[in-house]
Amino acid sequence: MKPESVTRYRPYPQVDLPDRTWPSKRIETAPSWCSVDLRDGNQALIQPMSLDKKVEMFRLLLNIGFKEIEVGFPSASQVEYEFTRKLITENMIPDDVAIQVLTQARESLIKKTFASVEGAKQAIIHLYNSTSILQRNIVFKMKKKEIIELGVRGAKILKEEEKKYPGTRFHYQYSPESFTGTELDFALEICEAVMDVLEPTPENPVIINLPATVEMSTPNIYADQIEWFCRNMKNRDCAVISLHTHNDRGCAVAATELGLMAGGQRVEGTLFGNGERTGNVDIVTLALNMFTQGVNPNLDFSSINDLIDVYERVTRIPVPIRHPYAGELVYTAFSGSHQDAIKKGMDRTEQEDSPTWAVPYLPIDPTDVGRTYESIIRINSQSGKGGIAYIMDKEFGFRMPKEMQPGFGTVIQKLTDKLGRELLSEEIKDAFTREYLTCKTPYDLKGFNVVKRHLDSGESQSSADIEATLLVHDEQKILSATGNGPLDAFCNAIKEGATGPFTLCSYHEHALNSGSSAKAVTYIEIELPDGDRYWGAGIDTDIIVSSIKAVLSSLNRSAKKEILSAQQLDKIGNS
Repeated sequence: MKPESVTRYRPYPQVDLPDRTWPSKRIETAPSWCSVDLRDGNQALIQPMSLDKKVEMFRLLLNIGFKEIEVGFPSASQVEYEFTRKLITENMIPDDVAIQVLTQARESLIKKTFASVEGAKQAIIHLYNSTSILQRNIVFKMKKKEIIELGVRGAKILKEEEKKYPGTRFHYQYSPESFTGTELDFALEICEAVMDVLEPTPENPVIINLPATVEMSTPNIYADQIEWFCRNMKNRDCAVISLHTHNDRGCAVAATELGLMAGGQRVEGTLFGNGERTGNVDIVTLALNMFTQGVNPNLDFSSINDLIDVYERVTRIPVPIRHPYAGELVYTAFSGSHQDAIKKGMDRTEQEDSPTWAVPYLPIDPTDVGRTYESIIRINSQSGKGGIAYIMDKEFGFRMPKEMQPGFGTVIQKLTDKLGRELLSEEIKDAFTREYLTCKTPYDLKGFNVVKRHLDSGESQSSADIEATLLVHDEQKILSATGNGPLDAFCNAIKEGATGPFTLCSYHEHALNSGSSAKAVTYIEIELPDGDRYWGAGIDTDIIVSSIKAVLSSLNRSAKKEILSAQQLDKIGNS
């Protein structure tokens, strides 16, 4: 950032609420939850979900325990319209679950939205229009009165359309979009005007959703806004105050927690915080935060790994390894002192049969979410690829590419299963050496020479001529070829003279140690015509030779098509 650029920004205004009460309150009961994974979450994906993936996500949300699920924006997308119809016509919605559908305050869109939920036992129609200062002035160029008229007209159409579908019990939700960018008194004015039309009662309240469409302030100010709104609205008992926060400042969870303390009763969010820009509030973190405070969130995250598997497959978004409660390494200690403290805490818990969880460094018992505590320095059959990669990096200097780690993890898994015990660090390195560095069959490099380099003259690409001596199935061959560099030339030579076609997919290299005689390690991934991929590794003081060794390593691994033979495992076990 340029220091002078800071003058372009202004602090968000505070709320005049000197007698605020939320700071002294606690979250003692869970809110009602509404998942917006199929709408906010889906629209933020690089590749939106197919119908089948939408169904898979919907079933996951049901299994977790959501009773309100926003399934889409059916008036804006034919796919979302068809998905909504599929859920209803194929009886996929349990009787105690309400689907929610979003619509702008426009007559044609509202009518199509009602048509999309025909036949549903119950449905929440989520009406919204933009109310923020920026939206009014820049996007719509409308005055406050016109914005209110738009919302009120939308509410009247809701009441008119409802009469056409007597078989469905309708609930209504209204959102002044970009609530945090709207003057509080105006947000309250338009919400009350919409409520006057919808005529909610304490028995059939309207949902007033107050979204931080863009997170613009510290969480305490959002809490002040919610408390001010709850205090000042008329017919407070006829409304459910819903919170919908985004994570532009990285504080969506905190803002929602303080918003609940300030009077919020309902939360809209997504699994792992997927959503536009920096995402929506993460319901997994929010719910498990409550769980650690002795509050039942009424959502089931007892099998977090299974949840992650479905989520990552459907959204194609990985859960970060440090994600709260769910990340691959969050129940793992790298530090020896941390490991010792955790071990002593867990030993005491077991010995004393304590009714409360109290273990240093672990705010939650991993088993409560279907996980186990793993010390990464101790590698056994339950260890993850991240722990194995950590050992190889910190103790031996091998920084394996992330994409290579699962394959080596399988090598170690098979070895630990065979031996039935933990592995020492040296044993892990030995397994890497056997699997990647000393595999010489059927291709073994005996000599390599760059015959000639052709430098770029400005008219054509640089190129190189090479000559290599290889043992191919114990028969010596001398291969030669030209390529746009020594590695490319070698690949051309071995394709023509020994292996047939393959594609070089990934290339990584780094120094293993420092000094003039430093060795380089190269990692290369190839793809065969049948689509199978294989990683290889090579080490040499010459980076070109280490790259060629890595190509041969991947080819040799593709030839054997197995990971550590039974004979190798027996030999290791006996030693």
